[in-house]
Amino acid sequence: MLLDPMADALSTIKNAESTGKPECIIKPASKLIGNVLKVMQDAGYIGEFELVDDGKAGVFTVELKACINKCGVIKPRHYVKHIEFEKWEKRYLPAKKFGTLILTTSKGVMTHYEALEKDVGGQLLAYVY
Repeated sequence: MLLDPMADALSTIKNAESTGKPECIIKPASKLIGNVLKVMQDAGYIGEFELVDDGKAGVFTVELKACINKCGVIKPRHYVKHIEFEKWEKRYLPAKKFGTLILTTSKGVMTHYEALEKDVGGQLLAYVY
């Protein structure tokens, strides 16, 4: 029984990275998981990823770059103002300016660095470093 697809996707990536696999398969696929993967790709944590239609919900095949030490979801999903990111960095990331928080905002899914530039807050989804 699948309760949290986002948590399953990030734990699949983390486990595949720790065992040294060159790619992993994430299922089921969703728009939110795709957006988080796009943010991780833009930040340089993963390589290319592709949505493959399997006749059901679809799957993502993700190319790994061996850059991730740890990644996971943030539960419960806290609402954060753009001036509060430092507090959450201290809580989820090992050092300042090391790693990134991924959040969903009214302007789309982005890192907390992009949200600071745009002066927008949102709901925390995940962390990666």
